[in-house]
Amino acid sequence: MPLRRRQLLQLAAVAGAGGGAWWLLEQHQQAVAAPSSTPDLRLGLISDLNSSYGSTTYIPQVSQGLQQLLALQPALVVCAGDMVAGQKRGLSASQLDAMWDSFARTVLTPVRQAGLPFLPAVGNHDGSPGFEADRAAVRRFWTPRRQALGLRFVDPGDFPFHYSARQDDVFWLVWDASSGRIPASQLSWARQQLASPEAQEARLRLVVGHLPLVGVSQGRDRAGETLDQAAAVQSLLEQGRVQAYISGHQHAWFPARRGQLDLIHLGAMGSGPRRLLQGGIPPQQTYTTLDINWQQNSLVETTYAVASGQPVAWSRLPASLIGRAGGLNRNVQARSIRR
Repeated sequence: MPLRRRQLLQLAAVAGAGGGAWWLLEQHQQAVAAPSSTPDLRLGLISDLNSSYGSTTYIPQVSQGLQQLLALQPALVVCAGDMVAGQKRGLSASQLDAMWDSFARTVLTPVRQAGLPFLPAVGNHDGSPGFEADRAAVRRFWTPRRQALGLRFVDPGDFPFHYSARQDDVFWLVWDASSGRIPASQLSWARQQLASPEAQEARLRLVVGHLPLVGVSQGRDRAGETLDQAAAVQSLLEQGRVQAYISGHQHAWFPARRGQLDLIHLGAMGSGPRRLLQGGIPPQQTYTTLDINWQQNSLVETTYAVASGQPVAWSRLPASLIGRAGGLNRNVQARSIRR
């Protein structure tokens, strides 16, 4: 049975002031926050699968990590973008289609054959604004597959660029964050969606987009690599009682808390993992799960290293990151669901 906070403090006092006390507290917190073997709902999160520009193949870690994730039996797999290796001028329609066919074989088909819904968000290498051939290829691939993804759409919007769905009492909003600016019309749509009965009556609200609000990795903490008007976007999400904004693009996992919003920065499962702005964690391919227990009103975030198949120790993450947007604090692993 979990210890009460008073008991923890008493044990810490017995252990003595200094490192021993905090070690005891941290060990207990890690034990309590360990991923549940039988959550009410487990969500699988992946991002940034692609290899070099124009590639029609994936590094072995993509299939390896996907199989590890599927073995954890999530109820849904979410991809926060960069599924293929576009955003290169001169790629022909046939080359773009070949990349998406490879994605289908390597990622989408195994997920669907496992009987799991798949929820995609468009990344800059999938269909960035200004790359009209890329965006046309996105539509050619996804439009005929929309009804076969296992999703219960609330508003199909302009799928897959933006849409909403409700799965297992979770309201999902996906918007086009494949560049630094989300169109004003889409922000208005998002505000209306989050205020809808479908969203407000759901037990949890999550938003997915490729670019994050804040930079967390070396080489990606700069203009064009994060969303413009971050404060206004954050306010919109907070007003909609969103629990978390799930993003990719930074190629480094960092679970943060900003205001009333969880920021889940997913690591890359494909090529090019990066280092965080600070801290000693080496670049590594990762995937993430969210374990939800409705009765406890709790959510537990766990990220796994593909190389080992084991969770990345929460205590190895820096307590905070300092970047151009200021300080960003590490979140707690187990947290309450916002109602």
